[in-house]
Amino acid sequence: MPEQAEIYDVTIVGGGPAGMYAAFYSGMREMRTKIIEAQEQLGGFMRMYPEKMIWDVGGVEPIRCEALIASLEKQARTFEPTVVLGQQVHGLERRPDGTMVLIADNGESHYTRTVILCAGRGITRMQRLDIEGADRYEVANLHYTIVNLERFRDKHVLISGGGHSAVDWSNELAAYASRVTVVHRREKFDALERQITRMYEHADVRTPYYLSKLYGQGEQISHVDLTHMETGAIERLEVDEVVVNHGYKRNYGALLDWGMEHSDYGIIVDGQMDTHLPGVFGAGDFVTYDSKVRLIAGAFNDAVLAVNSAALYMDPTANKMAGVSSHHEIFRERNRTFARRN
Repeated sequence: MPEQAEIYDVTIVGGGPAGMYAAFYSGMREMRTKIIEAQEQLGGFMRMYPEKMIWDVGGVEPIRCEALIASLEKQARTFEPTVVLGQQVHGLERRPDGTMVLIADNGESHYTRTVILCAGRGITRMQRLDIEGADRYEVANLHYTIVNLERFRDKHVLISGGGHSAVDWSNELAAYASRVTVVHRREKFDALERQITRMYEHADVRTPYYLSKLYGQGEQISHVDLTHMETGAIERLEVDEVVVNHGYKRNYGALLDWGMEHSDYGIIVDGQMDTHLPGVFGAGDFVTYDSKVRLIAGAFNDAVLAVNSAALYMDPTANKMAGVSSHHEIFRERNRTFARRN
């Protein structure tokens, strides 16, 4: 180990909601903290839908995802953790003294006593539309995510997909588009019941159909064919914009080669977020356990449990959790500042 190498108490791999909240909470526990994020900015998978409205974070009024990311990042930086962007962690080595070394894809080494894996859904790539010639429309009106809702104002928007994203976008676009058509291969949608009910209230839902052909001139789609899954009947629709939500491919690099038990839904942890690799814990969408809740709010709870477990791993006599914020010294002057403003 280089003589000047700094050893952190905890290194968090991944800068999504779980990773950012873990950075804040580890600061509450006065742990020297580092976050390593593969992308060039914090936010994780949430960056895929910046315009989406988030309704289900406790105590937070409906908020655009990009604003929630900004708020979480500000909170994460409260205790001034070291933030490393643009590095994907691949390797893990363990030194005789118990210190761990994380090796990034650029060869840089990061030294730490504990690790919390918050890799979320990994480096994600949206599933592209499997229709010949579809890629030429991606520069115009074929979309895999939405970054500006105003673009769709007063237009006929076709959404292909049957998961949370497809259903949620149909509801978001209802206030902008002149017409929303949703096409899905199955009768059943994989989304929250209330969101599905809202979709049927305003959208033209076509099931069981699939998007089978695109027509257009140059780079612009003008019409599409929808094919019935059972009868093969084809219906042609004139459209202005096409949004495809067919899921995504996950890439965790070499993390899954570390020897942790894992399933299709992430690495398997116990109730204290322990991966069973000594000193390595997990949180957020990267982990699974019997009572797992795949919500942003659930990621926060995972992060708290993982940080507490990391603290106890380093010192079994440590408190089992941090003190509440109202008792924390760093917040006293800040509380006075807020009181003066109000």
